[in-house]
Amino acid sequence: MSLRHRGFTLIELLVVIAIIGVLVALLLPAVQAARESARRSQCASNLRQIGLGLQTFHDAKGYFPSAYLAQPGGAMGAADDSGDSGPGWTCLFQILPYMESDNVRAAFNLNLPAWVAANAQPARQTVPTYLCPSVTDDSRTYLVKNPMGATLAELARAHYVFSSGQAEVWDEPQTDLRSLADGVFFRNSRIRVKDITDGTSNTVFAGEQTPFHSDSTWVGIVPGAQTCPNYANFSSGIPCDGAAPQINVHSGPGAPDEGLIIIHPPNSPIGFVDEMFSEHPGGANVLFGDGSVQFISELINQQLWAAMASRAGNEALER
Repeated sequence: MSLRHRGFTLIELLVVIAIIGVLVALLLPAVQAARESARRSQCASNLRQIGLGLQTFHDAKGYFPSAYLAQPGGAMGAADDSGDSGPGWTCLFQILPYMESDNVRAAFNLNLPAWVAANAQPARQTVPTYLCPSVTDDSRTYLVKNPMGATLAELARAHYVFSSGQAEVWDEPQTDLRSLADGVFFRNSRIRVKDITDGTSNTVFAGEQTPFHSDSTWVGIVPGAQTCPNYANFSSGIPCDGAAPQINVHSGPGAPDEGLIIIHPPNSPIGFVDEMFSEHPGGANVLFGDGSVQFISELINQQLWAAMASRAGNEALER
């Protein structure tokens, strides 16, 4: 007796392929969502480590690091019209010894500005904790340019920026900005925990920034540089800003003399380059002064967002 070996017909194969295609289409969004959730968690973990570095710095020094340092004179050069000068080191640079990365800091000549040729090689070094895995731009450095388009330096990227409070203050050339900045981090700031009378758990310290929006660095702020939007369709007409938004952002509204009433929570389409912006759907991870990290919705009440940016505004917070 002979045996007949019956295979699949073409129609049966097509049906199986169609079923597999439907299953893949159903599963793919779930897989992507799970991966994004893991990336977002890692991004939040990075911020928690940064928060720990800030607290350890405060324990050692008695104050939180400045958003960036400007100490004109000698090798550091003269201050530009905005008050920026060398060395330029950002707060992320200043906390490196408290992030188990003192070897990165030791590669720099601290007697020279951040951007000079002698510091060019370490200035391009990646610090993994300062990079959010949700960012789609995989470049690790970017060119810092002035308004004329001339390249001033090549610096390593960071995906986290720090809040100066409600008002933009980096265009003010004063040495002491404490009377203008109501947040914790700004040029040459030395804010202490006891200065944060709103409570550290109610005060925004840092948050995310993606090069999809604009460039940010952990190295230093270069005098005379500018920060421009990278997203071509990002609210047409959004202008470039000074160098400071490569580490410093604010919530808005602007200072009274600026006449600005715009408040820009994370991922705001009407904000400027000086705002927090992530590639997470719906909002961004934000570090508070007590070391906690919260995912802040891009739909957060704007007045609440502005209130959380100030360190001593005595605002009533109802979350």
